[in-house]
Amino acid sequence: MPIRSRLLTVGLMTFVVALVIFFPARVAYRWFAPDTVSLAGIEGSIWSGNAREAQVNKIYLRDLVWRMQPVSFLTGKLGYAIEASPTSGFIDADVALGVTGTVTLSDVKASLSMQYLQALQQSTGTRGLSGKLSAQFDRLVIDDGLPIAADGVLEVADLVAPMVHRSSIGGYRAEFFTQDSGVMASVEDTDGVIDLAGSLQISSDRSYQFIAQLAPKNNTPASVRQQMTFLGSANERGQHELRLEGQL
Repeated sequence: MPIRSRLLTVGLMTFVVALVIFFPARVAYRWFAPDTVSLAGIEGSIWSGNAREAQVNKIYLRDLVWRMQPVSFLTGKLGYAIEASPTSGFIDADVALGVTGTVTLSDVKASLSMQYLQALQQSTGTRGLSGKLSAQFDRLVIDDGLPIAADGVLEVADLVAPMVHRSSIGGYRAEFFTQDSGVMASVEDTDGVIDLAGSLQISSDRSYQFIAQLAPKNNTPASVRQQMTFLGSANERGQHELRLEGQL
């Protein structure tokens, strides 16, 4: 390659890299941000920047910070390391955006209120849930709002489910893993007032199925025991079956 051509190529590459590094995040937000994303107090560039406030799919965040990860380009994705603060708690994750709109989160560590999962509560008919969520995922892939891959652990402490009891019914844990048929999770109580062991399946057709065996404990409130009888007769172990199905 002639020297002039090599210099031209190097110069063009330098220009492109500089454009990416210094392109204002505020301009990129005005040009490219989808309707589901709202930012305020934007500073920095698309390479490295921050926003004082953010709302993504009705999830409110404060102090959003992002840093581009160039190595993600090798996989055809736009990748960022992000940190943010919900109203209470934190979110720390690597996020990669695919050309088809798929969002891949890795090394996810988060602590937040269950009230942030309003969309999930509405789609499953379990509105009014509250509690403290903590999550740690090696991988979480979301396509059009549907988790298509998930490997990690989700825990909730001091769960309040108004349809069950007006006070806390304790803590529960779900361990997620990915199979060919979709996302699966094993669910159990940690210090709940109900002895629970169950499984959750989320399929690619957006259907979900949760099946669990429930049994009262010594500290199970009388009103909760009464509700469990509506699930049908208990088996030889004193367990009642709970089955929830629907579409996300």
